[in-house]
Amino acid sequence: MYYNKVLKMIEPPDKAVIAQCKKRWDNIAKPLHSLGKLEDGIIQIAGITGREQVNLDNKALVIMCADNGVVEEGVTQSTSQVTAIVSENFLDMNSCACVMAKQVGADVFPIDIGINRDTRLPNTKKIAYGTNNILYGPAMTRQQAMQAIETGIDTVFELKEKGYNIIATGEMGIGNTTTTSAVTSVLLELPVEMVTGKGAGLSNAGLKRKVEVIEKAIKKNKPDKDDPIDVLSKLGGYDIAGLVGVCIGGAAARIPIVIDGFITAAAALIAIRIEPKVYDFIMPSHASKENGGKILLNAMGMEPYITCDMCLGEGTGAITLFPLLNMSLAVYRQMSTFEQIKIEAYQPL
Repeated sequence: MYYNKVLKMIEPPDKAVIAQCKKRWDNIAKPLHSLGKLEDGIIQIAGITGREQVNLDNKALVIMCADNGVVEEGVTQSTSQVTAIVSENFLDMNSCACVMAKQVGADVFPIDIGINRDTRLPNTKKIAYGTNNILYGPAMTRQQAMQAIETGIDTVFELKEKGYNIIATGEMGIGNTTTTSAVTSVLLELPVEMVTGKGAGLSNAGLKRKVEVIEKAIKKNKPDKDDPIDVLSKLGGYDIAGLVGVCIGGAAARIPIVIDGFITAAAALIAIRIEPKVYDFIMPSHASKENGGKILLNAMGMEPYITCDMCLGEGTGAITLFPLLNMSLAVYRQMSTFEQIKIEAYQPL
């Protein structure tokens, strides 16, 4: 299977390049590691790409767009029609994520992987017209989940061919905090209410209904917590599955993948459960306001770069990391060394 071949392609980051990058940082005329995570980010990217001379000139934001059948149960404030409307807005560069992407020089790639109607987005990567309602059965077949994962993998390799060297992840799909909460609850073996929030503005009564639906869906589908693809296919969404593929594809193609909030963190967790080596290729952008997002990052042992109480999705948090990386890279490339300015270097104590 194509998927298995891709998993075998994944190799650890280049340790020799990581050491060279660290040495360059330590020689720059400033206190050691005084830029903190910003230094670590450039070091991680160097190890991923295998090049000490880091290049972030071509940035992409991939937004996986899909609908979720569970919306029928009143677990969201919006109707599923919003998925299609916002997804088309991405084409017109008329969304929060797109406006922000323009500011940081990132190109936006919205992908219809499972919108429940045809839109102006190409449908060549659509797996199905939305998932099934998880309250009554599996969201999708295992085969469909695998197809969606491979679609995400293909997307990364297509972008690599076009010269992109870092990819931010986003999603659009009404109801996807419900599917993500379900997946997270099972994989982390936590109570549903602990990992479930109000999403895009539910009332307290709405949140209670959402928790009840998720609990019933888990009981109905009986996902195997030790089989991440089983959990994904029974409780997840095509957007999540596509993002799992993006994380795996990034590791195989040696392109850093910047994850966004709650939904993309769940996708990263699934990818890491499938192949632990994927961990080293993920960059966690921010701590989502959604409690489940913080829980996922903690479970994966990841520390976010940014804390802004964001929970919009679409990749807005992920692309917020880009200007920080740009500034850090400018220092890495342009700053004088201790030797060049003829002062004694700082020594680790």
